Amino acid sequence: MTDRRRSARLRILGWILVPAALTLILSWVVAREVLISQVETRIQQELAGEVSELRVLAEEGAPTAFESGPGARSLLRLYLDRSIPDRNETMFSIVDGVVDARTSDVPPVRLDEDPDLVASLSAADEVTYGATDTSAGLVRYVAVPVSDPSDGQKGTLVVAIFADAESAEADSVIRTLLLTSLAGLALATGVGWLVAGRVLAPIRHMRDTAREITDTDLDSRIPLTGRGDEFDDLATTFNAMLARLQDAFASQRAFVDDAGHELRTPLTIVRGHLELLQGATDPEDRVQLMAVISDELARMARIVHDLQTLTKASQPGFLRRAPLDVADLVDDVLVRAQALADRDWRLDARCEGVIEADRDRVTQALIQLAQNASQHTNAGDEIGIGCRDEGTGVCFWVRDTGAGIQAKDRERVFQRFARADGPRSEGAGLGLSIVAAIAHAHGGTITVVDTVGGGATFEMRLPSAGVEVGSSSAAEEVT
Repeated sequence: MTDRRRSARLRILGWILVPAALTLILSWVVAREVLISQVETRIQQELAGEVSELRVLAEEGAPTAFESGPGARSLLRLYLDRSIPDRNETMFSIVDGVVDARTSDVPPVRLDEDPDLVASLSAADEVTYGATDTSAGLVRYVAVPVSDPSDGQKGTLVVAIFADAESAEADSVIRTLLLTSLAGLALATGVGWLVAGRVLAPIRHMRDTAREITDTDLDSRIPLTGRGDEFDDLATTFNAMLARLQDAFASQRAFVDDAGHELRTPLTIVRGHLELLQGATDPEDRVQLMAVISDELARMARIVHDLQTLTKASQPGFLRRAPLDVADLVDDVLVRAQALADRDWRLDARCEGVIEADRDRVTQALIQLAQNASQHTNAGDEIGIGCRDEGTGVCFWVRDTGAGIQAKDRERVFQRFARADGPRSEGAGLGLSIVAAIAHAHGGTITVVDTVGGGATFEMRLPSAGVEVGSSSAAEEVT
């Protein structure tokens, strides 16, 4: 995991630095080529400028023509006296094949002392540009012939520029640029490493949090950076996932604990009766034992089914919401409830309208409340079912005229395997907890209050989810 994290950090850094390094290298190469080209252009311009200046001086000294000016020796000496060579530049003159004069600069190499070069330049009949290698590097020059027909003198002005020395200055600039670029790249590498670490910090928090999570400790959460960026969104999503996992594990543990607790008794009964069954010889006794075993197995099946329903209540997909006609639902529940027991079933009120809810789950909850009411009443007792509009939602209720529920038990009866005190408290104690789970899954509530005249009234309030509802009352007796 650590190697992968480092690899991701290096990959991020690489994607940043490799293009930057390639760009710097390309910029360095282009800059060097441009500077060298500029140096070459400047050398050529300087040499051409010296030629032009010599021509101007010849025309001033001899207006007739360059070639027929004053004596070649005098012209060249006058030009050299007036000229101030630039850095890395030197000048000298050749008259009749012999070096006659030179500027006062101290060049890296005395070209005028190279007899072969002097002989070659003195023989030039026209302006000649050229280059020669010396111990000081490449030298570019121009040889300008000067002649005076009146005295037959032939002279040559030689202007030389040490090109490698000029290029060395450009190379110095390039080296400075390269060192600066490398320093900037090194700085960018350090900053990029730190930034990549900070960027990946939430991922490391997720990794560490995931390592800390066990099936018994799901309380760890990833801290948010507070910047509101994508990593905060990721951390929020991850924390929400942990919360769902925590709820799922809690439901699973509750299911296992509840199932183990509630199934222990019927399993003991079944095991005991199976032992009796093995030793029973009377057919009538065997039939009675088998009946008890079948009843206990059926009870265990109901408990498991109810526990599964409670477990699913906290999971996505438990509800299938759709527009629900509340008046039609109440009528349907009233018809279904008549088959539960011989009671005086009544329609207390009908609420006209539509809400967004799961019809099957709401029907299951109301039938369970009706079943609970029938268990706590006697034959002929009155049980009422109805609904009313409360503006933001609908309140369904089932009331009975039984013994009622004591105040101390009104919250406890909705817990798993909880039973109110009284002789009629029977069953596994899961029915009302299922009703509460259905109500809470819809975003609603379930409460119990006293019925006027005695008994209990269970009220389940469900939000309308933005769907309009309207009330109208009715009271009917169903026999």
